[in-house]
Amino acid sequence: MRRLTARAGIAFAVCLHLAGGAAAEQAYPTRTVKFIMPYGAASASDITARLFADRLSARWGKPVIVENRPGGDGIVSIQAFVGAADDHTLWFGPAGISTVAPYEHDTLPYDPKHDLVPIVSVSTVVLAISVPASMNVNTVADLVALAKAQPGKLNAAAATGVSDFLLFGWAKNMGLDIVKVPYRDIMQAPNDLAEQRIQVLSTSLAVVQPLMHAGKIKVLAVTSAQRASTEPDIPTAKEAGFPALTFESIGGIFGPHGMADRLRESIAADVRAVSDDPIIVKRLGDIGTIKDVRGPADFAKAVEAQRDRLADTAKVLGLKAAGQ
Repeated sequence: MRRLTARAGIAFAVCLHLAGGAAAEQAYPTRTVKFIMPYGAASASDITARLFADRLSARWGKPVIVENRPGGDGIVSIQAFVGAADDHTLWFGPAGISTVAPYEHDTLPYDPKHDLVPIVSVSTVVLAISVPASMNVNTVADLVALAKAQPGKLNAAAATGVSDFLLFGWAKNMGLDIVKVPYRDIMQAPNDLAEQRIQVLSTSLAVVQPLMHAGKIKVLAVTSAQRASTEPDIPTAKEAGFPALTFESIGGIFGPHGMADRLRESIAADVRAVSDDPIIVKRLGDIGTIKDVRGPADFAKAVEAQRDRLADTAKVLGLKAAGQ
């Protein structure tokens, strides 16, 4: 009888231990979660972050706040994130911020490959190749023909980072002589495009949509793998005959170096669950983005593929990564 009682006690203790372990695994988050954002308020990424923060806060029963840390090509936000060294402080933004940074700066105060651990992607930003509506160019092929007929006569601009790499790397590969016009604030470029002060612009679809709807800008193609749901008449670059312009500007949530795989999977599962909210899908479409939820492994593969693609483009442009 005592032996049975002892066994029963051990079994009860084991059950308590297992229950306690399961509870510990499900305890995240135990306090407020912070998303550090590399852009200012009302940007497409900021709106996306706040949509997910609101839904995750309701699911977790803990506050999820968004902290805007713009500036320094994203370095300001990443430094704040890395410095926190806390699994309740996450970085929310496009992968391109970290994959392009080594080509934009001689040195970096963080390691792009190790200090940002992919947890879950949430969306792909639709990038667009645009021209003035008043210009006699209706397709990407028309643009190529015009650029070849008038070498050095077309002025082009692009948002810093992926958009810039994409446009000018492609142009060089195509043997096009177009003049790069730098902008401190790319939000000024659409008006200049509409007035033909520049003739080509590569930036997010959301940036050019207002003037496109006003009939002042033509979007020749989007660089995403699929058409934008809000602008279904605009072809993809591949459909336009230029697959080299296809690029997935994927973004999502990153955790600190050393974050446990089990925790990454858990957060990814919660993000996937809340992403089914139809309001999220609609709002993402409204700001020119596509819902694109991938777990840790698939998100990491996408980031690495982007890094490899940018490295190839950097060679074309004659650029070396920081530290090389």
